[in-house]
Order: sequence, then structure tokens, then C-alpha cells
Amino acid sequence: MRKHKAPTIVGLWAFLLLFWSSLLSAAPDFDSFWNASDESNPAKFDHSAWQTILDGYLKANHPSGINRFDYARLNANSTDRKKLRDYLIALKKRDPRSYSKAEQKAYWINVYNALTVRLVVNNLVVDGYPIESIRNIGTGGYFRLGNPWKKKLIKIQSQSLTLNNIEHNILRPIWNDNRIHYAVNCASMGCPNLASEAYTAANTERLLEKGAKDYVNHSRGVQFQSNGKLLVSSIYRWYSVDFGSTNDNVITHLRQYANSTLANRLRGYRGSIAHDYNWDINKP
Repeated sequence: MRKHKAPTIVGLWAFLLLFWSSLLSAAPDFDSFWNASDESNPAKFDHSAWQTILDGYLKANHPSGINRFDYARLNANSTDRKKLRDYLIALKKRDPRSYSKAEQKAYWINVYNALTVRLVVNNLVVDGYPIESIRNIGTGGYFRLGNPWKKKLIKIQSQSLTLNNIEHNILRPIWNDNRIHYAVNCASMGCPNLASEAYTAANTERLLEKGAKDYVNHSRGVQFQSNGKLLVSSIYRWYSVDFGSTNDNVITHLRQYANSTLANRLRGYRGSIAHDYNWDINKP
């Protein structure tokens, strides 16, 4: 019986992994409702409250190279929890489509990251245990994978939005910028860093470039193993379509942001590429 049971279980997990990966890497659906702007509008969104939260609880420049967020300490501070909630309330009262595209891009990145932080803060204990991963939020054991990103967390212009909606129906299709993956944070050790600055129209380009360079040049993003095999973040598999769909195109992207030593090793690499991701929560 065991000889038949093991392959069946392995096969089931392989199917689920392939199915999950295909959903993530598929070209994003375009939601035309959000693809509007008023480029003549000089108004700017106020992200100062989010900056205050970042200043108070984000541990940037950690020796590990991975920024950490102190979710527990924020949870213990009712004043700052309210500040985060009020910040999101203020943003959802605005119609982002009436602003410039540059303002909107920063708006959606900040909304995504602030919602993620609030989601984790509100779920520090799951099923009676301290949360170890954002993927633990929800119910259904192993089959709750993906639930945090499918939760309706905010209503903007009468549309109830999930984190998936913001990333895959708004940010990815409207801006078609693969550096978005270095900006939106999933509260995990394997994720690109949560930026220490709130995004604004003025600093978005700089922060996206910094996020890409920091991630590509960190071992959780790209590394050569002792056997010479290339190991990269699963982000480049889940969203392969955003990075050119082929290994050669992914490597071309990586070389664009790699330091000289890494770029030289990547040049001419024709071997297979392995993928990995650490879902442990990015707490101190």
C-alpha cells in the first residue's frame, strides 16, 4: 500500500504547486475601471501617517539585510494602530483616478503595504498560536494557502479590494513595471524589503531601483550554491511572465541590477535555475 500511496501524495502536491504557480505567473487581468487619471491635477496624497508608522516600527538596515517590522509592538500601541487605520480610511475616501498616474502608483503601493501590516497586526495569534507566517492567516489547514491575499480588506470607490486585486488587477497591468515586485511586501523573510520610506510620486523611481538592487544582490534574491548552481527567489518563477518568461530573460534582468561580481558570474550562465522562498514572518 505504501508504494502506491507515496507517489499519489507527491503527485497531488506537485499538481497543487503547479496550479498555484500558474495562477501567480499568468498575465494579470486588466481592470479598466482603475485605468484613468487626471494628469492636470497637481494634488498629492498625504502619506505622512504611514511614514510615522514606518519610522516607529520598521527595523531597517538589519545586519541580515532583511528589514524587520515589529508587528507585536504596533499591536500593543492603540494610538498608532488607530493612526494606521485612520490613514487607510483617509486614502479610501479619495478617488485615485482623479490624480496623476505617478501619484496613483505610489498610492497603491502604500495601500498594499499598509494593508499587509494591518492584516498581520490584527492576526498575531492564529488558532491559539503566535503567527509564524502570513500564510497562516485564515482557516483550512494546508488548503488555506492564498487566503490572506484573497481577503477583502478595503473598499475604494464602491469596489471591495483584496491584496491580489491591488497587485494583479491594478499595479501590474496598468504600470507594466516588473519592479513592482520589489515594492509590495508580503510580510515574509523571503520578500523584497518593505521600504523605510513611504512611496510618493517624487521618490517612486528611486525606491523601485533601490528595492531591485537590494534584493538581487542579497542571497534570498539571487545566489550561486557551492555546486555552482544558480538559486533565485521563487518570485522569478511565480511571475516569470513579468521577467520575460525564459531563464535567459530572467538572468538579463538580474544582471541589470547585480553588482559587478554577481553580474560577471551571471554572464554566460546556461545551467538550470532552482527557486526558493522563505515564508517566515519578517518580525525582529
